[in-house]
Amino acid sequence: MITLKRSNSEDENFQKLVKQLDADLAIRDGEDHAFYDQFNNIDIIKYALVAFDENNEAVGCGAIKQLEPQAMEVKRMFVPLEQRGKGIAGNLLKELETWAAELGNRKCLLETGIKQPEAIPLYKKSGYKFIDSYGQYVGVQNSVCFEKLLHKVTN
Repeated sequence: MITLKRSNSEDENFQKLVKQLDADLAIRDGEDHAFYDQFNNIDIIKYALVAFDENNEAVGCGAIKQLEPQAMEVKRMFVPLEQRGKGIAGNLLKELETWAAELGNRKCLLETGIKQPEAIPLYKKSGYKFIDSYGQYVGVQNSVCFEKLLHKVTN
């Protein structure tokens, strides 16, 4: 049983998972890591999500940040290797989308790298569509960008 906790970038569990993510990306990205790393500062993240297993162990994280009016960017998605294949990332992504919609956003955008091949099928399966690269990712060969229109939240 996975539970999700809404938090922010000050959450210690979120910070620990992000350190694991950054270590993984440093290996995967190689000499490109410094370029990507500059866009992954978590100090300004107001909306972070942490997944916990039945033993209250943190087993995944993700975040959203305002990218443009009515559009959130999905950031810092990570599930440790030993926890993958359990649907955690999909649950995190769905809850981030719900949160983004609750905040009045109409879409989520995200960037992932071709060196994270397991991420691309997750986003496609979750209803994300390929888009042209945006912002700092324009012209970056190793980046893949996605967008998903959100359902309006009704009370």
